[in-house]
Amino acid sequence: MPHAPENRNAATPAPGPTTEGYREVRDTTRALAAGLSDADATVQSMPDASPAKWHLGHTTWFFEAVVLCPHADGYVPFDKAFHFLFNSYYEALGPRQPRPLRGMLTRPDLKTVQAYRDHVDGAMEALLESGEASEEVLELVELGLHHEQQHQELLLTDILHLFAQNPLHPEYKAPEPLAVEPAPPASAQWIGHPGGTWKIGHAGDGFAFDCESPRHDALVRPFELASRPVTNAEWLQFMAGGGYADPLLWLSDGWATVQENAWAAPLYWEERDGEWWTMTLRGFQPVDAAAPVTHVSYYEADAYARWSGARLPTEFEWETVACDQPIAGNFAHTGRLRPAPAPAEGAGHTQMFGDVWEWTASPYVAYPGFKPLQGAAEEYNGKFMSGQFVLRGGSCATPAGHVRATYRNFFYPHQRWQFTGLRLARDAD
Repeated sequence: MPHAPENRNAATPAPGPTTEGYREVRDTTRALAAGLSDADATVQSMPDASPAKWHLGHTTWFFEAVVLCPHADGYVPFDKAFHFLFNSYYEALGPRQPRPLRGMLTRPDLKTVQAYRDHVDGAMEALLESGEASEEVLELVELGLHHEQQHQELLLTDILHLFAQNPLHPEYKAPEPLAVEPAPPASAQWIGHPGGTWKIGHAGDGFAFDCESPRHDALVRPFELASRPVTNAEWLQFMAGGGYADPLLWLSDGWATVQENAWAAPLYWEERDGEWWTMTLRGFQPVDAAAPVTHVSYYEADAYARWSGARLPTEFEWETVACDQPIAGNFAHTGRLRPAPAPAEGAGHTQMFGDVWEWTASPYVAYPGFKPLQGAAEEYNGKFMSGQFVLRGGSCATPAGHVRATYRNFFYPHQRWQFTGLRLARDAD
C-alpha cells in the first residue's frame, strides 16, 4: 500500500450551501422529530443530553445568529429571547440557558419552535436565492448544514437515552422485523499495514471541520488492524471472563468509574431470564450477538483491548487504512438505526464506516499548525481539545454523506450514550 494518497473513497455527497442542499438538511431534521410529542421533545434525560426541542431550536439559532443577523440586511429575528434559550457554548454571542437546565424549557412549545424554523428557513432561502451571499456567508451556511447533521445524530441518541429511562421502553421507530440476519461472523482477521511517514488530515478538497487540518506528516510504525469491529458475542466472553471485575485490566480512572457506577455490561443492556436484551431506537430487543458492540466507553474499550491481548488503534493508524475504503455502510438513511451484524464472509476490512463510532487511543488534540476558524466559528472545535478521545468512522445514527476518512469525532472517556464501539489493533511482529 503506498504512502497515504489523497482520499479516494467515494461517498454520498455532502450538503452544499445551495437552496436545495439547505432544504434537504432542514427537512431531514424536521422528519426525525415528526413522531415526537411535545413531552418527548421537552424532557432532558441527563446533563450530557439535550431535549429534541432544543436541538430543533439550536440548529435554527445557528443560522439566525451566525448568518442572518450579521449578514442579511433588514432581517428581523423571530424572538430575541430565543438567542438566550438556544445558544449552546458560543461565549462571543452572549449568555445562554445552562446546559443541565435545558429540560426546564417547557415554553416555547414544540409548535412554536417549528414556527421559528419556518421563519428562519424563509429568510435563509431568500438569501441563498438572491445570489448576493458572499463567499464568507456561503462558507458559514455550509458549516451550519454540517453542524445540523451533527445534531441530527445527537437528536437520535438523546431520544434513545430518554426512552431508555422509561419503564415502558417506547420505540422511536416501529419495531417491524428487520431483514434476515446473516450467519454469525467468522473470527476477525488481522491485516498487516506498513509503517512509514503518512499524510494525515484533510487534503483541502470539499468541506471539513477545522480540527481535521492542517494536513501533516505522521510517523506510523508497522501495525495490524482487525478486519471488523468487536461484536456483542465477543463482549459477552469478556463479561463472562470477569472483565468488569478485574482491576488490572482498567485504567485507574476507568476502574473508579466502574466501581462508582456499578458497570457490568454496556449501556442499555439488561439480563432477563438468562438472556441479554438492550434498548434500541426500535424498542427493547434481544442483543444481536453478531453485531458490533456499542454504547461502551473509552475505558471499557481500552479494558477489553487489554483483556484480549491487543490495543486500540491510534487515529493515524485508523486513517491510513480508511483512506482507501469506500465510505459506505449502515448509516441513518438505512432506517435500521441499530448496528448491523458483521459480515459472515469477506476479505479485507469491513464496517469501517457506519454502524459504530470506533474509539481510538488518540487524545483529541490539535494537529501541528492548527488554527481555529475566525469569527463566531472560532469557538467551534478548538476549545474542546482537552481530556477527550478521538473516534472515527460514523455510526448507524450518522447522516449519510456526513463523514469522511479524516473526520474526527470526540467524547470524554466515560461517556457511552453514543453509538460507540471499537476495533482492535496490535503492533506488527
